[in-house]
Amino acid sequence: MRTARQGAGDDSGFFASMNALFGDLMGDARPGLDERPDDRVIARVQRGRTLLGLAAAVWLVLAYPLTAGREEFVLGKLAELAIACAILLTGSLIGIAAFLIAATPDRRRAFAGRLRGPVASMLALGAGPLVFWLALKSLKGELFGPRTVPDFFVSIFGRGVISWLLTVLVLAIGWLLSLALVIASVPFSIFVAYVCVATCFRASDVHQLLPALLSPLLVWSLFAFQVFDGPDIAAPPAVLYTFLLGGPLSVTLLSVWEIRRLRDRWGITLRGALGR
Repeated sequence: MRTARQGAGDDSGFFASMNALFGDLMGDARPGLDERPDDRVIARVQRGRTLLGLAAAVWLVLAYPLTAGREEFVLGKLAELAIACAILLTGSLIGIAAFLIAATPDRRRAFAGRLRGPVASMLALGAGPLVFWLALKSLKGELFGPRTVPDFFVSIFGRGVISWLLTVLVLAIGWLLSLALVIASVPFSIFVAYVCVATCFRASDVHQLLPALLSPLLVWSLFAFQVFDGPDIAAPPAVLYTFLLGGPLSVTLLSVWEIRRLRDRWGITLRGALGR
């Protein structure tokens, strides 16, 4: 799982496409190049760590048997994704609020004007489960009573063929639409959750340093959860814990390196970000 933010110089791929979609829907007020430089080295290093982590995860699953069934394994990973969203959402809210509180008044106004991206991510994350719940309630007939639609048309056209045809048409279209929404909302929710975690809820729209500061919190929290929950793979302890520690350590080292590079190459520091 990629936890560092998408690089500023990486203008292709589905991460960039999702960010562009959020920008089109909610507006975009990201910082300029003086605070969000076009550093393609950071983007390449992050991409390389992601590919290496995915390759290691696939190798581990193929090399060793699962401790539970495939269904339990998939559900467990979805639960981890949900927990990651909850941790990162809480961390992002706290981190952004801390930036706003600690900044000077001028910087605070600038940060407040850049909240559209994080807000759009949070709204998109909540939209999937909400649509799924509403569509499922419609399929069960709980959103509208069984006589609501017929009574509506009878009140307009009276009892007859027209009311009956309109009732059948509306109920059929509504049932098909609800079914399509139930099916589509599941992959949409998973995709948006992954994008929100991968981009730290677009925290870099507020400031470049925020994702690097938030990513270690996420990965070490997930590490603690995985240790407490027990392993999914029946691998030797040396292999298992090397793999479990590899993600948090690599993300933490990458975050430290990114913060140092932003400071040394671009002059971006926490004190400067807050206007102090």
